[in-house]
Amino acid sequence: MSARDPIRETILSLRPNAIGEVSRTGLGDRDLIPLWFGETDLVTPEFIRDAAKKALDDGQTFYTFSGGTPALREAIRDWTERWYGVKPDLDRVWVSGAAMLCVVTALQCCVETGDEVIVIGPMWPNISQACQAVGGKPIFARLEDEGTAWRLDFAKLEAAIGPRTKAIFVGSPGNPTGWVASDAEIAALVALSRRRGVAIIADEVYSVMYYAGKRAPSFLDHATDADNVFIINSFSKAWAMTGWRIGWVVAPKRLSYAMAQLAVSNNTGTTVFAQAGAVAALREGDGFIAEMVDRCRAGRDIVRDFVAATNRVSWVEPAGAFYAYLHVDGLTDSLGFAKDLVKTARVGVAPGAAFACGDGRDESYLRLCFAQNPERLKTALARLSDALNA
Repeated sequence: MSARDPIRETILSLRPNAIGEVSRTGLGDRDLIPLWFGETDLVTPEFIRDAAKKALDDGQTFYTFSGGTPALREAIRDWTERWYGVKPDLDRVWVSGAAMLCVVTALQCCVETGDEVIVIGPMWPNISQACQAVGGKPIFARLEDEGTAWRLDFAKLEAAIGPRTKAIFVGSPGNPTGWVASDAEIAALVALSRRRGVAIIADEVYSVMYYAGKRAPSFLDHATDADNVFIINSFSKAWAMTGWRIGWVVAPKRLSYAMAQLAVSNNTGTTVFAQAGAVAALREGDGFIAEMVDRCRAGRDIVRDFVAATNRVSWVEPAGAFYAYLHVDGLTDSLGFAKDLVKTARVGVAPGAAFACGDGRDESYLRLCFAQNPERLKTALARLSDALNA
């Protein structure tokens, strides 16, 4: 009699997402221009690095508060008040090892085996994988590409809610589309959460990467401390800190004790001296955020010119974040095409297949990150243009 396999079938069936599959074909190649990941080519600002180095030199290498140091949680609260006009109670503010861990923690709070999470897509693939890893099932509610805008069909979204729906995941500004939920749409989603008894997990890591104002509309504008809304942010994007792996969540206040226990269970806290760098980012980094947004706006302009000059390519110009989600006429295998680009054009992009909603429509898309040095970005787009015209 053979022994029972103790490993969950869901875990055994997890596969690398398509972005990783493409990047492994050329990662580290100095002749290749990588636009596949969601990060700028700028190094973390010196004042942030110096703060972390000082903390390390001062011996901040011991255990600390698992949910974030008091200094960092207070800095998050104060930054949130400055940017959003909302001062969350510190019992709602929790720092994890990364924003992705915040997502997992929110899912752990809501999802039991067999429960469903509605994901507004196209969406970053890690979300679906995380949902599956905790025992849930992702259900997609697709944004409609209307040529000049992405549109959320609210009626279809609500119709997708079933007896096992526990949460709705929404990224705004969105990855890969750059879609930004309007203030009215966010208010409607909060009202839906209250009416139907589902949680909202809101990815707002690009909230200040916004081109029509200081920051994008936020769930902080509408959710109270009693609402089942998890609002997630990160240091990765706006402060060029992708390698630091620090994120935070503003959670329902009644989960204060539970969030503290989950922090202990999941990773016992974020690297201590890195948190000192995060404090500096919040207190001194507004000027760098402005620099990042200007850099991204310039990159968006470069992509706009590329789209205008390229017959096969169209897009919905993004209102936020730093991605171009390009529709390519005639493209039916985005993963294969992206792999070929690595070899033949020496440029790396993310295939639309990575963000798929299960209906096949994303196979005609490619995503690239335009938060780059302008000249390198122009060179990469010239290579892409040659490949598309070959």
